[in-house]
Amino acid sequence: MSRPGPTVKSLMEALEGPVHGLVSAPRGLDALVRSVVVAHPDDPVPPGSLVVAPAGGTEALALARRAVRGGASAVAVPGSPDDGLRDLDLAVLSVDPALDAAEFAALARTALDSFDPEDRHRDLFSLAQTVATLTGGIVSIEDGANRVLAYSASHEGADELRQQTILGRDCPASFVAHLRAWGVDERIRAGEVVEVAERPDLGASRRRVVGIRAGERPLGSIWVQQVDRPLSPTSDQVLRGAARLAAVHVSRANSGARATGHDTVELSVGLLTGAFDTDALARHLGVDPATPVSVIALALREEEVDQPWRLHQAAEVVSVYAAAYRRNALVIPACGLLYVLLPTPSGQAPLTWVRELVAMLRQHLGTPVQGSVAGVAPRMRGVPALKKHASRVLEVIADDPDRLVADYEETRSSVVLREVVEYLAERPHLRDERLDSLDDDQRRSLSAYLDAFGDVTSAATGLHVHPNTLRHRIRRICALTGLNLDDADQRLLASVSLRV
Repeated sequence: MSRPGPTVKSLMEALEGPVHGLVSAPRGLDALVRSVVVAHPDDPVPPGSLVVAPAGGTEALALARRAVRGGASAVAVPGSPDDGLRDLDLAVLSVDPALDAAEFAALARTALDSFDPEDRHRDLFSLAQTVATLTGGIVSIEDGANRVLAYSASHEGADELRQQTILGRDCPASFVAHLRAWGVDERIRAGEVVEVAERPDLGASRRRVVGIRAGERPLGSIWVQQVDRPLSPTSDQVLRGAARLAAVHVSRANSGARATGHDTVELSVGLLTGAFDTDALARHLGVDPATPVSVIALALREEEVDQPWRLHQAAEVVSVYAAAYRRNALVIPACGLLYVLLPTPSGQAPLTWVRELVAMLRQHLGTPVQGSVAGVAPRMRGVPALKKHASRVLEVIADDPDRLVADYEETRSSVVLREVVEYLAERPHLRDERLDSLDDDQRRSLSAYLDAFGDVTSAATGLHVHPNTLRHRIRRICALTGLNLDDADQRLLASVSLRV
């Protein structure tokens, strides 16, 4: 039986750095990719190919239309694609405009040729690319014998050592000896993030390295080569988090276990729903069910991209940061959001950390991410209730894109009122039906008047009308509906009914 080939989705995951986003995918991302071609509008398009457009604009659009007719699986376009590409019956990828078509095609062919459906280290390749994105360097992950397990996409900044390591699949003996002489091995076994100075005689640029460990047992290391600019100031934090995640992947691969990160996500969703034995599920995931846990939700606030793929991309980034902050943090994509369950022994929700996380996501993903902190559950079984609060808070702040993070306590009134309004919307008989006869201007006027506690001057200013105009409208509304605004109960019911 022939092995299944790579899909558009698997190639996107392998090319996470060069691929900047997904423009459209009306047929999904499961189409098989059999070849990669750089084509011009008049060139034939092989069926099942990933077609790389050498330029954008009308030329790319004409090529994409030929790709649809030729049965291509996807088309890759540099930079910001033409709007016409969004309407095609084909997956359209937006790729790094700094790469020319031949360079991107070479990367795609490498990913295509190295595809292995049984690859035990596929999660590590995704992790390597995420670390490269967050540090600004070039990444490789090695086992305890200095053999390469995974690596990020390379570019012109790759040094001679990097090229030898990737081509030979292990670190050159001369550099290994240098590391031992400098005591680097001992330091990474002690848990340090170690800076390794440049060695031009060995073809090596400046690097940082962290060890991968399971308890005290060394499993390997993660290397980041500096290129044309210094690594990110948060690189040490990123490496620590990545090392904790890599330990899980390497241990799993070494044991021959078939479970993947997707299996962990599926199990973790059970913690959000409370549909299973929460304590048993938490123990299976390596989390103490009696530990207080902060419940955090993140919304990407994107509509014009493939949400599941972008959510997966964001989950990779959040997992690295969360693992650096708390060893047993869980990151769970669910219902179009990302949930983070963060062990919090102090009982104090980490608002500052969440703000830093959201700011980092906005920078790296280029999207208006927002976060919410529902609070701290005393133990895992309290997560489902707080999960609902977290998603509600995100609904409340959706209209304020400049707001990075909100917690439940500061938005409690808005969250509760939103639930009341939704309850009344489903039960019209509980609303003040007399207000249904009002037109839009009358409804806005009455709402502004009630929100201003009857202060006509303030309400009129907000409506941009004269106070006497507003007084006339309010008298007219009371005459039409029979509403008595001197009655506190009628005022309250009218205010809530207008929100419905």
